[in-house]
Amino acid sequence: MTGPADSDLWFPTAPGPVRTVPAAQRGALRGQRVVTGTPGRGWRYDLRADDPVERDGRRFVPVLAEHDWYRAELDDTDVFAPLVPVERVWVEQPDTGAGTADPPANLLSRLVSLDAPPLRIPVPARDVPALTGRRLVVVSPETARRDVRAVSEPYENDDGTICLSVCAESDWYRWAFAGRPADCTEVPVYLAWAE
Repeated sequence: MTGPADSDLWFPTAPGPVRTVPAAQRGALRGQRVVTGTPGRGWRYDLRADDPVERDGRRFVPVLAEHDWYRAELDDTDVFAPLVPVERVWVEQPDTGAGTADPPANLLSRLVSLDAPPLRIPVPARDVPALTGRRLVVVSPETARRDVRAVSEPYENDDGTICLSVCAESDWYRWAFAGRPADCTEVPVYLAWAE
């Protein structure tokens, strides 16, 4: 997220893509965003993991939908977590540098292998329809803030800037299960990318 040599100038750059690594190559998984699936079939996203457990000599990962993960964490309640064989779990790892890959331009360039979850390249929010509820990355000169959800579609604020309302992911899910509206922040749409 660096700018030119003149420190007063800064231009937003795309955040790095999200890669996945097999959970078997990782130790602690508690709270990590994960993907489950079966090579050759498909993938399920928006999940969180707990640390692996052993059952009958095999390793399993407790996996929850993010909604249930946040409910358990924020309300300190027990939630049933299905155990998924560790070989069917991948951990999401966002690249911390600026994005180097462009979003695919057409269907043929979007084709992937079904051997493992594909690389997920953030797309400028201005180019994505139906943003409400989507995972976002909001960039600034200091960082790329992940675990953010869009709470609105783009709108024009009083200053004439095209913006989005966003909230922390934990607030997004608390809103769903407790009915308390999220604390929102207004960000210019040019600083947001959809994951």
